Amino acid sequence: MGSSISAKKINEILKILPQRYPFLLVDRILETDGSTYMVGLKNVTMNEPFFQGHFPEHPVMPGVLLVEALAQVGVVLLLTRDQNRDTKLVYFSAIDKCRFRQPVIPGDQLRIEVTVLKQRDRYYKMKGQALVDGNTAVEAELSCSIIDRP
Repeated sequence: MGSSISAKKINEILKILPQRYPFLLVDRILETDGSTYMVGLKNVTMNEPFFQGHFPEHPVMPGVLLVEALAQVGVVLLLTRDQNRDTKLVYFSAIDKCRFRQPVIPGDQLRIEVTVLKQRDRYYKMKGQALVDGNTAVEAELSCSIIDRP
């Protein structure tokens, strides 16, 4: 799919996502159609704090963080065009059909693809997958709602 919105670098991502280091898991947005599809990038390095304990002798990125990376790209997708995004939060309500296909290790680059499957008012269902060298590392369907910040 082609990009109708230019790629986003980290400073633009930080304007959309509330997460910060060490929980920010998106380094760049590579492409998007602006409403239903987005591709993000995460460079996985040995400097990630979770590798100190997961597992020191055989570092593997925790699966829950892989799913979080999918979710973060989904949030960027949903809030990119929202002019009032500073007043919104995205709460995830379900993770379905989640499958881990291969481990992610330091030196890998995650290509994170997210597609909106369904939208109804403030409710969204998205499909996401993260690939390493063209091979799926994780895939899942994520459900969420956009709410007003308290």
